[in-house]
Amino acid sequence: MALHETKDARARDADTDVFTSALSGQILPKYRMPEDHSPSEVVYSLLHNELLLDGNAAQNLATFCTTWSDDGVHRLMNECLDKNMIDKDEYPQTAEIEARCVNILADLWNAPKGTSGTGCSTTGSSEAAMLGGLALKWRWRARRRAEGKPADRPNLVCGPVQICWEKFARYFDVELRQVPLEPGATGLVPHQLAAHVDENTIGVVAILGVTYTCDYEPVAEIAAELDRIQEEHGWDIPVHVDAASGGFVAPFLHPDVVWDFRLPRVASVNTSGHKYGLAPLGVGWIVWRTAELLPADLVFDVDYLGGDMPTFALNFSRPGGEVIAQYYLFLRLGRGGYRRVQQACADTAQYLAGEIAGMGPFTLLYDGQGGLPAVSYTLADPAGAGFTLYDLSDRLRMRGWQVPTYPLPADRQDTVMQRVLIRHGVTRDQIALLVSDLRAAVEHLAAHPQPVPATEPRSGFHH
Repeated sequence: MALHETKDARARDADTDVFTSALSGQILPKYRMPEDHSPSEVVYSLLHNELLLDGNAAQNLATFCTTWSDDGVHRLMNECLDKNMIDKDEYPQTAEIEARCVNILADLWNAPKGTSGTGCSTTGSSEAAMLGGLALKWRWRARRRAEGKPADRPNLVCGPVQICWEKFARYFDVELRQVPLEPGATGLVPHQLAAHVDENTIGVVAILGVTYTCDYEPVAEIAAELDRIQEEHGWDIPVHVDAASGGFVAPFLHPDVVWDFRLPRVASVNTSGHKYGLAPLGVGWIVWRTAELLPADLVFDVDYLGGDMPTFALNFSRPGGEVIAQYYLFLRLGRGGYRRVQQACADTAQYLAGEIAGMGPFTLLYDGQGGLPAVSYTLADPAGAGFTLYDLSDRLRMRGWQVPTYPLPADRQDTVMQRVLIRHGVTRDQIALLVSDLRAAVEHLAAHPQPVPATEPRSGFHH
């Protein structure tokens, strides 16, 4: 090899060897773009190393979101990097697959026979919930104006909802009436509705999988109470079901629980494809019972990149890969596959509940049966335990486990609890390791009592 070729090879090697490259000898720029380019493999490796500082997703027992996907999902996501979900003219087959998913969900949730699915994909359940809320407000306002009544004071009634509903109320000028929890309750109790709804109520939000405790609110009983209120006052108040997680659990594990479009009062349902729908992060769904429940003036006809298309969304351009991945999962798993996945998760949750119940210092709030595959619990004797659940969260974090600790909503904010979610990819062996670490943490904290403050300023709550 000629001398100049040897030097060139050494130079190329220096450029591409991660730890001898020019970029690796610097603190990575944080406020200003570098002046020149660097080899892709070097940049990738440096960022890969930096991201090792993040928590291990497999040990994140706080999140509802998908943390494991099979190779087919990875391949399809890579092939769909260039697909813009909003551009239905350029990517008509992606749009067709979105429509198929809506129809599949409408059927899964028992929409009236003979109706085609009315709905759309979103970036997640928060956006889907807001679209459902907007439809409620628009329909209420149109009805009030048709009756010659004022339409300037809309309210929405709910129990302990996820923060997206607080955002909806603030962003779209709706009074949010959050019903306080009764003693011993973990969600909205139907008889509470009479004291909170009125002629200005645009709808009631029922939660299929309460974020805090993971059990279901009694949607059928809520609808029945609204039937009674309508008979008494004449107020026809629809129900929107926030099934962010339960929409992909109840149909497979609890088919006899009536919560969906089998109830005529249920106008719309939102869910997260990227939670128990098992799709990768970035997809939610909103479906209406029938087409007339989505006001036409909320749908825009957009002339975009050479085509005219309808759109109803808070976002515009967004990736189509997650929608394709959702359809892939529908095809690959089918109803039987989803049932097996969710049942495996539920069985593991019930195993964990039994272990926690037998450990001593805890009282179960939710044992993993009748709702989401999860467990929630509190200290049986908070004053006498010698430690708080926040201390326990910190101790578990030393082993990499992310187990959230947080207070229940009003009027049960004095109850501090922990919650463990079991998702696809969280194995029985992994949870057995968590149990071992949990037992060791309890023993350590009991042997080294911590001063328990009167109030706990910290929050470990994760959506």
